[in-house]
Amino acid sequence: MEDIVKYLVILIAVWRITHLISSEDGPFYLIFKIRKMFGENIFGKLMDCFYCLSIWTGLAGAILTGSGRIEIILLCLYYSGAAIIIEKITNKEFK
Repeated sequence: MEDIVKYLVILIAVWRITHLISSEDGPFYLIFKIRKMFGENIFGKLMDCFYCLSIWTGLAGAILTGSGRIEIILLCLYYSGAAIIIEKITNKEFK
């Protein structure tokens, strides 16, 4: 049961961080300033794409919870996919 709770907590964190970076200006406009600093380069575009960004935040969560390459890859896909599902459910403008 502890593992399920751990995975769900990481999943919510992955969704929250991905949503914060891709859709919000952040505290004190920090995310907005970073997004503006990167502009139109690959990092700036990455910050605007929920799908792309969820892979990277999912990878961070998977590295924290996984114990082997295969498990990390699977957890990365799980966290990313589940974060996208949460975003689709909670954000009516998300397509």
